[in-house]
Amino acid sequence: MAKNIPEIYGSLVFNDKVMKKKLPKDVYKALRKTIENGTHLELDVANSVAVAMKEWAVEQGATHFTHWFQPMTGFTAEKHDSFISPTPDGEVLMEFSGRELVKGEPDASSFPSGGLRATFEARGYTDWDPTSPAFVKDKTLYIPTAFCSYSGEALDKKTPLLRSMEALNLEAVKVLHLLGKTEVTSVSTTVGPEQEYFLIKKEDYAKRRDLIFTGRTLLGAKPPKGQEMEDHYFGSLKPRVAAFMHELDEELWKLGIPAKTKHNEVAPAQHELAPVFSTANVAVDHNQLTMEMMKRLADKHDLVCLLHEKPFEGINGSGKHNNWSMTTNTGENLLAPGDTPEKNIQFLVFLVAVIKAVDEYADLMRLSVATPGNDHRLGANEAPPAIVSIFLGDELTAVLESIEKDEFFKKPVAEQININTAVLPHFSKDTTDRNRTSPFAFTGNKFEFRMLGSSLSIAGPNVVLNTAVAESLRQFYEALQDVSSDKMEEAVHTLVKDTLKTHKKIIFNGNGYSEEWVKEAAKRGLPNLKSTPEALPCFIDQKNKDLFILHHIFTETEITSRYEILLENYSKTLHIEAKTLSDMIRRDFLPALLAYADKVACTVADRKNVVNLSCTRELALITKLSEGYEKISVLEEKLENDTAAAESMTDPLAASKFYHETILADMDAVRSLADAMEVLLPADALPYPSYSEILFYV
Repeated sequence: MAKNIPEIYGSLVFNDKVMKKKLPKDVYKALRKTIENGTHLELDVANSVAVAMKEWAVEQGATHFTHWFQPMTGFTAEKHDSFISPTPDGEVLMEFSGRELVKGEPDASSFPSGGLRATFEARGYTDWDPTSPAFVKDKTLYIPTAFCSYSGEALDKKTPLLRSMEALNLEAVKVLHLLGKTEVTSVSTTVGPEQEYFLIKKEDYAKRRDLIFTGRTLLGAKPPKGQEMEDHYFGSLKPRVAAFMHELDEELWKLGIPAKTKHNEVAPAQHELAPVFSTANVAVDHNQLTMEMMKRLADKHDLVCLLHEKPFEGINGSGKHNNWSMTTNTGENLLAPGDTPEKNIQFLVFLVAVIKAVDEYADLMRLSVATPGNDHRLGANEAPPAIVSIFLGDELTAVLESIEKDEFFKKPVAEQININTAVLPHFSKDTTDRNRTSPFAFTGNKFEFRMLGSSLSIAGPNVVLNTAVAESLRQFYEALQDVSSDKMEEAVHTLVKDTLKTHKKIIFNGNGYSEEWVKEAAKRGLPNLKSTPEALPCFIDQKNKDLFILHHIFTETEITSRYEILLENYSKTLHIEAKTLSDMIRRDFLPALLAYADKVACTVADRKNVVNLSCTRELALITKLSEGYEKISVLEEKLENDTAAAESMTDPLAASKFYHETILADMDAVRSLADAMEVLLPADALPYPSYSEILFYV
């Protein structure tokens, strides 16, 4: 019997409907005020919420609670405590107080802190985030929280995000009031992250140490067929995949995650899930939950979900498109152009604020998506280039050009699409095409930030985007605050025009993959930060530190700590990959190569003794295998020596550059030759499943 979706949707969430039912009216109003306006929540209110939350959670089968937070590991963390409280007569009560709801105490020294916490300084705090609803999972009440050190520094990804949302809200409301929208009291950033992923068989995954330890294959020859036939994209779902997707939808719906779209992606074994928009904070929490549920349910279906940005060489990797916009508490999308965008002053102000922000902080935009895995994708004809630019489309670009030149804009007449068959209905053509090569594309009423890697928390990119736009709006407010109402329209027109003249270099509607664009971007002065070690130092550039400090997103200490964490994570990731590759070559691949060469040699000896054949081809094969063995051994030894040298380096930036320039080159050299040798081995001699087996047998 089909499940009633409206009934199961949000059934495991302590959402507004449940709060209204469970909480006293005054407590409910106080909590809603905190959620909607960011006001402080008093402890007596927290106590009432805690009692109701516990009662509801127990009704859902919960026995424990956990403060669920997002440390700088990129994953989530949780410590479970039961609701039980022993009584003198040997019984227990199920209790949960406001203090337990508001504050938790995990060990802060065991998470990445960039020097903010020493090993002996263990105390850290989790702090309830009432703007993201609690939920029940695995008989535990999950309470979304921020995470800070004993001295109050942010050690997580949620705290800076909340700060950035508050900064943008503050500046956006001020500008809207200048434009006459005095009824607006708050502005939220909304996000809809499209999540790409691979599904492979669990048995294949278990036989590949590279996938287990690094999330990507470090060896593997190209299969006879890849994605060149373009037959997987939007293709019919295989039964096993469809069953997984169906259960995933249901489990996400129970958690109030609005999973909307699912389909096959371009590469074989690759798929995508896209949700409906939520506020940025909730969207971040939902995306972390989505990735976790994908992995958990894949295991239930004897599959493994791979979220690495580039798990397989030679086919597309996985990204995560961050669809971003701004919405008022009155329900108005500030990036909706309307029917006459050239006359929509409010839209134009917020549009050019974004253009200015992306141009001035393109380096931070690139930094926000910089990871070792994502370096394999950006600019690789499957993802946007490492050069940040904005796609607006023909019509919107023409609107802005007319403003810049003080010319009348003539809106083009919408064309009708006629496929020249009577049975198919006609429909209006969109005013602009889409551009999949653009890192930051306007798509109707939002911007799609397409550079994110699939495993990345979307918190970081949205912190940068929110803060940069907040700074543009702050400057706009300063420029307009003393203008009288009768001259406001003219002043806004001048502001928009002048902003465009200064920042139009970031707008590019062409092919982002072309060499011509690389040259053109250099002429325009746009940064081209091709690798993570190139991008990370931007974090500590003075202009970027000033931005974060001015809007109270990070303290200087927090900036420095995050910079160090990102550098360390890059080097640690490549170190693990290098050690894993060396291990696979020494323990698996070279012995397999030698064993097969010996087998062929024995066959040759037997054939010569029996039938006295020359065995020219067999001897040539033995020579190839032996030479390959020797060359791979030499290359692997160099990789080992260089990895040992990297371990002894004390300068984090120098180490990250060495890993990028030397260790990656060593790994590529080993892989290239090993993959060439792989095709000489029969299937039963290969020590791990081939690409053909992994990608085409789910």
